[in-house]
Amino acid sequence: MLTQGRLTAFRLIWVCLGLREVLCTVNTGMLFPRESASREVKELSGLWRFRADTSPSRNQGFEKSWYKSRLAETGPVLDMPVPSSFNDITQDPKLRDFIGWAWYEKEVVVPARWLTDEGTRVVLRVGSAHYYSVVWVNGVKVTEHEGGHLPFEAEISGVLRDDTTRPCRITIAVNNTLTLETLPPGTIQHLTDPTKYPDGFFVQNINFDFFNYAGIHRPVLLYTTPKAYVDDITVVTDFVDSTGFVKYKVAVQNAAETILKVTLIDKDAHTVASSSEPFGVLIFTDVKLWWPYLMHENPAYLYSLEVHLMAADGRSTYEDVYSLPVGIRTVNVTSTQFLINSKPFYFHGVNKHEDADIRGKGFDWPLIVKDFNLMKWLGANSFRTSHYPYAEEILQMCDRHGIVVIDECPGVGIKDIRSFGNASLAHHLFVMDELVRRDKNHPSVVMWSVANEPASEMPPADFYFKSVITHTKTLDPTRPVTYITDSNFARDRGARYVDVICVNSYFSWYHDPGYVEVIPFQLNTQFENWYGEYQKPIIQSEYGADAVPGLHSDPPVMFTEEYQKIVLQSYHDVFDQKRKKYLIGELIWNFADFMTVQGITRVVGNKKGIFSRQRQPKAAAFILKDRYWRLANETMKIPPWTKYPCVL
Repeated sequence: MLTQGRLTAFRLIWVCLGLREVLCTVNTGMLFPRESASREVKELSGLWRFRADTSPSRNQGFEKSWYKSRLAETGPVLDMPVPSSFNDITQDPKLRDFIGWAWYEKEVVVPARWLTDEGTRVVLRVGSAHYYSVVWVNGVKVTEHEGGHLPFEAEISGVLRDDTTRPCRITIAVNNTLTLETLPPGTIQHLTDPTKYPDGFFVQNINFDFFNYAGIHRPVLLYTTPKAYVDDITVVTDFVDSTGFVKYKVAVQNAAETILKVTLIDKDAHTVASSSEPFGVLIFTDVKLWWPYLMHENPAYLYSLEVHLMAADGRSTYEDVYSLPVGIRTVNVTSTQFLINSKPFYFHGVNKHEDADIRGKGFDWPLIVKDFNLMKWLGANSFRTSHYPYAEEILQMCDRHGIVVIDECPGVGIKDIRSFGNASLAHHLFVMDELVRRDKNHPSVVMWSVANEPASEMPPADFYFKSVITHTKTLDPTRPVTYITDSNFARDRGARYVDVICVNSYFSWYHDPGYVEVIPFQLNTQFENWYGEYQKPIIQSEYGADAVPGLHSDPPVMFTEEYQKIVLQSYHDVFDQKRKKYLIGELIWNFADFMTVQGITRVVGNKKGIFSRQRQPKAAAFILKDRYWRLANETMKIPPWTKYPCVL
């Protein structure tokens, strides 16, 4: 039991030693737009006007200033849904594989009160666009952003109020070109032999195995705040016995004087703790912890941290209200275990992609809800955001349903030594800043992944990943950090810096294809080598085999559903031996089939999914479902109330 004396001492030590370091994040906030008594949100999803710049230089749009007038006045335009990838929307093969600048435009009617009230900020937010974006409002450049998968925004109040008689015309130019300094990296190869290639022919080379979908992939929003507003909130949670602790910091912008009220509210709308300070620790009894799915009879319990701001700037007073969902949970790592709330947690889950027919990587609520139902049907308790950050709304779903997340940055395909240079490193560090700033408050996010299968044997990789991993730990010391390596441990230069070893291997597929009898030997050697060298817990972060839906053979041969099943079962036999020692998780590659570039090893995409791209189960899905529910009973000791798979 925590006595009052112990409680006071614990609080003082925690605040003095940890608060400054734990809350060491970038200065500006990226709070998810939420409606409240002081904030409004206007979603701009729907049809936008679209035009790809097909000029040889791909630069005609800038040379002729397409942003200065309506896009239709510059040439022919198409209807393009936002959010979506533009690649699979039309019947034009050139657009499907288009590389370069694509232009979007939408005219929006802005509520009059947003324009007449000088005390209201109007902000334009793009959930993600791939990969470089420039944004204009009524012909005025308001922001630009490098990198896909993460949001960016700009205040546009002044531009809108310059001329309140016309609609708000938003123009966004998006470029999907990948270079050696982008994340993910790539190269442009110009093929100039006139006997083989047409004039101006070039290809985008990449070193990752998913389609380079492009466009505005997540919702575009207008939202408002008061002129003085809550800019950022950071929370770090802990508990001792039945006492909960929420360490918080609130950042305010444009206020000379402030009065704050910070209130923690439970699911029954009861206030459990409050404060009037911009930072501190909320302490309360009878804490309800955030537990993963299948680990507790009441998983994913969320409180609400409501911040109420009264502020003045010398001329006016402003009121702002923002509510942040908060889950009370802790994460720790030992040499053999991953602990959530001081109890061993075993990852049995999936790798995913934001990928589906027609929409590409476009955000789609029906697809998201379907995927969550399938994951819970499987008994999956976790997934990795391979190989880039997913939409914020997906992480919010994970928070609400107790699905544990390994949050991965877009550091996939780093294979060229030139991608370990200073410019690449600076961009990688900036992306980690953005990722942590966006996702730092999600209880479902338990680990940061800074890369997937980089060329870690190259000498520059040591300094590069030491820098990225150290930087990420500085941004957030409360979560472990990993990057995903392959099975050849002898080449790895960065594993010494991570907290958890995550290993991808495809024995009997890319290695010794067709010979499933080698899996027990090679997989055992993989695990013993890694653990013997580093003495850190291990997650099998990828494994699997392609299976074309409906293709069968007995005896099993590659690409049949039977072969996929036997590969999985062979891996599982070794997993059951190693999870008694240091194996803390297994994530199948992949949840569902997904699109890739065309190639002789891919038949209309990667077929390693246990579900088809249309989310229909293959035989392997039932193998995995039986295993995951057995693991849930064995490792989490789930009680009878979860005898049957749960759905949303």
